[in-house]
Amino acid sequence: MKLSEFDYLLPKELIAQQPSEKRDDCRLMVLDRKTRSVSHRRFNDIAGFLKKDDLLILNDTKVIPARIFGKRRTGGKVEIFLLEKKGPICEALVRPSGRLKEGEIIELESGDEVEVLSRGEAGRFVKFNGSIDEILGKCGHMPLPPYIGRDDRPEDKNYYQTVYAKTEGATASPTAGLHFTTELLEGVRGQGSRVQFVTLHTNYGTFAPIKCENVEDHKMHKEFFDISAETIDAISQTKARGGKVFAVGTTSNRVMEYCAGLIGSRVQGPGSRANGYTDLFIYPGYEFKVTDHLITNFHLPGSTLLLLVAAFAGKDFILEAYQKAIEEKYRFFSYGDAMLIL
Repeated sequence: MKLSEFDYLLPKELIAQQPSEKRDDCRLMVLDRKTRSVSHRRFNDIAGFLKKDDLLILNDTKVIPARIFGKRRTGGKVEIFLLEKKGPICEALVRPSGRLKEGEIIELESGDEVEVLSRGEAGRFVKFNGSIDEILGKCGHMPLPPYIGRDDRPEDKNYYQTVYAKTEGATASPTAGLHFTTELLEGVRGQGSRVQFVTLHTNYGTFAPIKCENVEDHKMHKEFFDISAETIDAISQTKARGGKVFAVGTTSNRVMEYCAGLIGSRVQGPGSRANGYTDLFIYPGYEFKVTDHLITNFHLPGSTLLLLVAAFAGKDFILEAYQKAIEEKYRFFSYGDAMLIL
């Protein structure tokens, strides 16, 4: 399968640079896989698609201010983008990486220091000279993606975080969840649908570009996940009752699919939670075992996220829908509009 099969032309002006004024007032494109039809709604209509025995699964990861700036002792500017927060030593994307030597000290905006260490799987290891939480609190910036062509602002600390974010560790937002408000979730619960959470610390693994033309050769970067016993049991019970499982975002989807065997074995009786690291790469040909419906945003051409939704909806159907979205001037990517795939 060739990467070029998942390309499309997107006018630059459709890349959302700002969030919607109201989270749940963005547009919602609804794809029905059975009828291959497309309709247009508002996101605050989403609760109407869930029935009493259905289950909504959200990713409660919390974005850390993972982007920090400093300078070399020679005066050159340096950007450090953490891939994962593990302690005083973390792997990061460091720019300009090629010029930095192992052992070199970077002085941060806060006055703290970071030592550049050896190369890692995706970037460079760096060592902080103090509490990483305190340092990020003083000089960390929200890690807006590069296609948002502006510096982060104070309001991004709110808008680039879901209202239910709880478990700190992500270096990129699970953006499908940005559209939910507390009131909207209360409305979902109020009609008898259940809401449960998983955790997947969204990072470079989700957004790293595919660099090989043969899709099957791509290797996903590992991301930490956690799914509670309560959530596993709720999914198993929903499937047993004939209810539908709605995954909010590709990240929630990947956690459930990675744990599909465990979920399938838990129809009877409670059990334990599951956590660890997943590098599950979903692309067309994959057979979904848990997710019945998917709520997602519009994704970059040739990205692992686009391949996942193409696997879920069908490549031709999803590319046709993207073309309609362009014609209808939907807003794309992290701060953009949403899609529901039934």
